[in-house]
Amino acid sequence: MKNHYQYIVTGAAGLIGGAIVRELNRRGISDILTVDHLSTSEKWKNLRESQFADYMEREEFRKAVKDDAVSADVMIHMGACSSTTETDASYHIDNNYNYTKEMAEFCVKNGIQFLYASSAATYGGGECGYKDDESAIEELRPLNMYGYSKQLFDLWAKRNGYLSRITGVKFTNVFGPYEKHKNNMRSMVIRSFEQIRETGKVCLFKSYKPEYSDGGQQRDFIYVEDAANMVLGLLEKKAVGIYNIGSGRAETWNALATAVFKAMGKPVQIEYIEMPESLRPKYQYYTCADMTKFDAVGTGIKARSLEQAAADYVTVLNAGLEKYGDLQ
Repeated sequence: MKNHYQYIVTGAAGLIGGAIVRELNRRGISDILTVDHLSTSEKWKNLRESQFADYMEREEFRKAVKDDAVSADVMIHMGACSSTTETDASYHIDNNYNYTKEMAEFCVKNGIQFLYASSAATYGGGECGYKDDESAIEELRPLNMYGYSKQLFDLWAKRNGYLSRITGVKFTNVFGPYEKHKNNMRSMVIRSFEQIRETGKVCLFKSYKPEYSDGGQQRDFIYVEDAANMVLGLLEKKAVGIYNIGSGRAETWNALATAVFKAMGKPVQIEYIEMPESLRPKYQYYTCADMTKFDAVGTGIKARSLEQAAADYVTVLNAGLEKYGDLQ
């Protein structure tokens, strides 16, 4: 018997996938099959406040897809190895490339609306800009294996004519509640919150390019709730192709740290530290998503300001400490 759901969300215990499930819940939708790989991590905690019809582990779901044992109206594929420092290329290829191909082929074959996570990491050092132009995918040069694994699927989807039938999204620097499980991949917002609580200061990397001051390296930061709403907005508009999901603003690490200090009601105290040698060749000094294509879809969704997002997140972190005795 084939089980049918309104939504399937993979990576449902992750930062973005979890936010999507919670946003669906806020819209009155709970007929959701959630998929993830919990293993020995603390990710299970991220599911506690969500309502869904069922849960499957990653490989169990992969088998169910191969056996044609599940169906849905929409599949939102956020599941992936998202570590930019993972060095096992074969692991990235299987989790981020092969798995996504299987999901895309299954959805297209069965008429299921399919949206998957690409990444702004595909833009590499930004030599070609940060425009979600499908005609220029081949020109992009990712700086790490994570970005390349996402790039491989984008290229495959383009070669095989899938980009006119599915939706890809390139997230910039996403931060927000329920990211503690990401360990060293957590955002600088939660790290700043922890550092300020423990030491009263925030440590940021020094710059090794003269055109950027220490802490002046720039990123396109977006709050996870805004990212989730943008994803659902694209699905509602039945937009196909690849779209950036970001704020469209380049803001410094200094600005981010300052926003957290302000949200916590603490004086700004920033210390600049050496960047690890291994990270320097792969470090992005600037990212800023071109949101022209997304805006043209007409969702009307805009990212809130960095100060607003930091304030909301700090409120959630404090609530988590009060409710669970732990950060969210």
